[in-house]
Order: sequence, then C-alpha cells, then structure tokens
Amino acid sequence: MTLEVLLKGAAFPARSTQIAGGSKVLVCSLDPRFVEFAVADAKVYSRHYRHVDTLLVSSIGDLLRAIGKCYDVVHLFCGLSSGGTLIDRDGATLVGSELIAECCKKEVKLLWIANENRGSDYVNGFSATGKPLNLIMTLGRRGERFADFLEGLVRRVSRGETLPVAWASLVPQAQGPWQVDVPDCIFFAGKAAARLLP
Repeated sequence: MTLEVLLKGAAFPARSTQIAGGSKVLVCSLDPRFVEFAVADAKVYSRHYRHVDTLLVSSIGDLLRAIGKCYDVVHLFCGLSSGGTLIDRDGATLVGSELIAECCKKEVKLLWIANENRGSDYVNGFSATGKPLNLIMTLGRRGERFADFLEGLVRRVSRGETLPVAWASLVPQAQGPWQVDVPDCIFFAGKAAARLLP
C-alpha cells in the first residue's frame, strides 16, 4: 500500500489560519514495546521544537491526562485491537474516535499514530470526518524511511508550511519512484490551515 492523503475540502486558503507559536509536542507510548521508536522520533521533533515531552504511560487514563496538558502535536504509539480500539495493560479501552474527540477538545492540531497498525483497524475505529484535527495513521514505518520522512515533514512544518503543503511537497500524489522511499501512512487533513511554529 502506498502513502495516502485524504484532504477534507479543496479551498484551504479560504479557511482561517490558526498559528500555534511555541508549539508543544507530546511523544507518548502506551506500550513499552515502542519506547525505542518513541525516543528516536522525539529526537527528530527536538531538533525543530523547544517544547517536546516524551512519556511512557501505563494506562489510558494517564494518556488522556497527558493529552489534557494542551499539546499541539500528539505523536502516539499504541497497539490497536480489532475495530480500532486502544487497550491498556489493565484492560481499559478507548476507541480511536474517542481519542480523536479528546484531542479535539484540547485543540490538538496533529494526532499521529506512529507505530504500525492494520488499515482495517484505522478504518473501523478512527472516524475523523468533520473533526478539526489533522490525523496521520501509520500502516508501515519501513525502517529508516520513517525517520527521514518525519525529519522532512517536521522541518517544513516548523518553518511555517501547513501540513497538506508539506505533505504534498514530500510525496507528490502521482505514482512514481518516490513512493518506495516513504512510510505507508494515511493522512486526513481536518485542520488544514493550522501552522505549527516552534
């Protein structure tokens, strides 16, 4: 599967631009299996943003409390059960759509599920239609390609490009050889005009 982009609406310039100066980034893992990835991804964000927190949380309650601290970017590692549900080690659950709703309440501009999950679980659990949130869902990290892509995207966005513009610059939507050099992700632009400045 190739990198996909789902753009909500076509008239991005007509929307009011929301600029988050001093953007805060949370890199968080609900599963200890992904700590190494979380640390590596946090280093990428730290090269471009002053405020980057890295957390390993053990419960969904802890995850929601962390999100409640008003982050602009939530870069999350979590396994999903069938149907797109997060499950913590105590058996508590949270459907992806509920996570999206919580992020919207706290005015998160970008939620990125950064570990590999099945596309069907994203489709079944992560409904973002009509939600003011940019959402990236990872299907395949493809090793070092993920770090390179994250670096390129974060560099562009931290310099003032919106996510859809930065995304299209890195991965033209026409089929081509560049598709093999990027991770497999789905991008939904529900807050397309947001700018995430350092």
